[in-house]
Amino acid sequence: MKRILVVGIAAVSAFAAQSAMANADLAKAKNCMACHSVANKVVGPAFKDVAAKYAGQKDAEAKLVTKVMKGGSGSWGAVPMPANPQVNEAEAKTLVKWVLSQK
Repeated sequence: MKRILVVGIAAVSAFAAQSAMANADLAKAKNCMACHSVANKVVGPAFKDVAAKYAGQKDAEAKLVTKVMKGGSGSWGAVPMPANPQVNEAEAKTLVKWVLSQK
């Protein structure tokens, strides 16, 4: 029984790590990393700073999905975030959930 539990935990951990990496790969593929990084401001804010700013806000995910797809300005200074037509709504939701999970 212990062996099954250990194998199950290992599989879940591997899946979680693979999912996190897949989302980082999606961010690279959709050119998010041209202006952002996980830990440091580039042109736009670091993803960990976005996560901190929107932590606990119930409408954060919907607001950020729209911003990823349509762009926006004013939240982080004078430099606007352009719309990203390469990202569909499902991808934007995946990316936003990943960004909001950064610490």
